[in-house]
Amino acid sequence: MSQSDQAAFLADYPLKAHNTFGFDVRAKLACVIEHEAQLLAAVRDPRVAGLPLLVLGGGSNVVLTRDFAGLVLLVTLRGRRVVREDESAWYVEAAAGEPWHDFVAWTLTQGLAGLENLALIPGTVGAAPIQNIGAYGLEMGERFASLRAVELATGAVVEFDADACRFGYRDSFFKREGRDRFVITSVTFRLPKHWQPRAGYADLARELAASGHEEGSPPAAQAIFDAVVAVRRAKLPDPLQLGNAGSFFKNPVVEAAQFEALKLKEPEVVSYAQPDGRVKLAAGWLIDRCGWKGRAIGAAAVHERQALVLVNRGGASGADVLALAQAIQRDVLARFGVELEAEPVCL
Repeated sequence: MSQSDQAAFLADYPLKAHNTFGFDVRAKLACVIEHEAQLLAAVRDPRVAGLPLLVLGGGSNVVLTRDFAGLVLLVTLRGRRVVREDESAWYVEAAAGEPWHDFVAWTLTQGLAGLENLALIPGTVGAAPIQNIGAYGLEMGERFASLRAVELATGAVVEFDADACRFGYRDSFFKREGRDRFVITSVTFRLPKHWQPRAGYADLARELAASGHEEGSPPAAQAIFDAVVAVRRAKLPDPLQLGNAGSFFKNPVVEAAQFEALKLKEPEVVSYAQPDGRVKLAAGWLIDRCGWKGRAIGAAAVHERQALVLVNRGGASGADVLALAQAIQRDVLARFGVELEAEPVCL
């Protein structure tokens, strides 16, 4: 092992810059991972035996409620390349520490369409499969080919295909059974050669029209990318300016009978039919109807333009944000009989 691949531990390490809420918490130990060998060295080091582990990339999907009494692995692995192609697709690999939005933009500069609907989602490439990120009619799992991960207990490098990842709505194997067992080091995506635009969402259609796109003609991938960026910037706060983790709640999916009963009481409920007969509800609409948009509990608040986004107005703790989230969940359940599930991992 070279000296550069050895694990260097940083004691009492501040994590404020490593979580997008900007919570001022610290880790007992931290280790910056720039190479896969450093990861193996870190988890096998006797100095961290028995300590809990936390993996942070961009820190955009975590609520840190207290100091972390273990080892935080700060994954900064970089690299992106086209690895191969076949008759129907190009296969593009990116290291886990690559910023997601930058990677999406890079694929378009290479002439490779397919990820443009997922522009400006915060976080890193390595976090994308864990959450199965999605937006504007596309989920990452639809463009996924495989990933490479290190099993912490054994140090074994394991390849996962889509079936092994068990992708669901904002869900995967790595968020459940695989949590704390594996660290993702790279992801390979399958980008279709016979690409078709997805621009059916009303917000995207309006933005495309406003930018001069001719109605009735298919938009280019770059045009969709630009529209997504514009819409997200108009609706969502920049974490560098106002601490947040993007959408805080999943859109709940309910059975058809429950939806029909709800619609009788709330005829204007925003909903999306699902292929399996169930119905997805717009969590932001439910929260807004309960009067939470723009409201705050201390320095933790619901964003005034997007009820799905909880923000740190300055000085809020993770516990403050959780208290706000729980109050919202109680009100939505009481009014609509629907349980909201948080997207971020709460620690």
